[in-house]
Amino acid sequence: MRTRSLIALSTITAAALLLAGCSSSDGDDTGETDAASGDLCSATVASGPAAEGVDVDGEFGTASTATFELGEQVDAAQRTVLTEGDGAAIADGDYVSYALSAFDGETGDRLGDAGYEAGELLPVQLTAEAPMGQLIGCATVGSRLSVVFPTSADAAAQYYIVDVLDVVPTAAWGEEQEPVDGMPSVTLADDGEPTVEIPEGDAPEELEISVLKEGDGIAVEDGDTTLLQYYGVDWETGESFDSSWANGAPISIDGNTYVPGFVEALAGQKVGSQVLVVIPPALGYGEEGTSEHELAGKTLVFVIDILATVHPAAA
Repeated sequence: MRTRSLIALSTITAAALLLAGCSSSDGDDTGETDAASGDLCSATVASGPAAEGVDVDGEFGTASTATFELGEQVDAAQRTVLTEGDGAAIADGDYVSYALSAFDGETGDRLGDAGYEAGELLPVQLTAEAPMGQLIGCATVGSRLSVVFPTSADAAAQYYIVDVLDVVPTAAWGEEQEPVDGMPSVTLADDGEPTVEIPEGDAPEELEISVLKEGDGIAVEDGDTTLLQYYGVDWETGESFDSSWANGAPISIDGNTYVPGFVEALAGQKVGSQVLVVIPPALGYGEEGTSEHELAGKTLVFVIDILATVHPAAA
């Protein structure tokens, strides 16, 4: 099964978990620490004999092999910590990178693996209301989890081994680069939110791109879906017209279907980077009069923080 199919399977089963009204932890020992978010801990799926009875072969951070009792009737979702990591405890709202291996509960056959190679899975935000938040809970980074989805009328139980890889920052972390003369200047708040000062003079007629921080991750490729923060400014007024920071969360849009200049600014940039781009109207929302969009005819300035990217699945 290809990675994209596995992602769809994971989403479907997680949604079914919520619809079924899964049970939450009732105070049993699940390997979490008191330092983690209470809400996330209390929303975590309870453990059970099916999840606890899984034996795993394979190192953390690599695709594993799981053995378990085949053909078990599992009436409710279960989750247990197989090995507890020594990293930070996950807090409500954190963006977490993870990897998983999935197995069929009737045959034991491997359904697929995802997240062990860079560019396979985007980080997920964990909250008490989100399916993955209820599955991963307030585990510590470095933990390996056993998750079992219940038997349904149409399918056997499904067994997942989930590795909690890291908490992903919500601002670019790359190495600072020298600013480019003539480009807008950028100032960062303590949390990484930018403000932009437009220089004197006319707006450039061509696309201009400057890397403010160079990350150490994989590069964004054509067709990727990228998790990012952005701060957009109208060159003429110097005012921000849109910002993921103001909207309260990073964004990702399937296939990075942004305006052409924005997409060009992402191309080839490494995860962890912060990119400053000045986009002329032709590569933004069109020249004035060619579009009814309120930003038509505007030169746009964006500060983009590239937090993660996932490559499109192979055909």
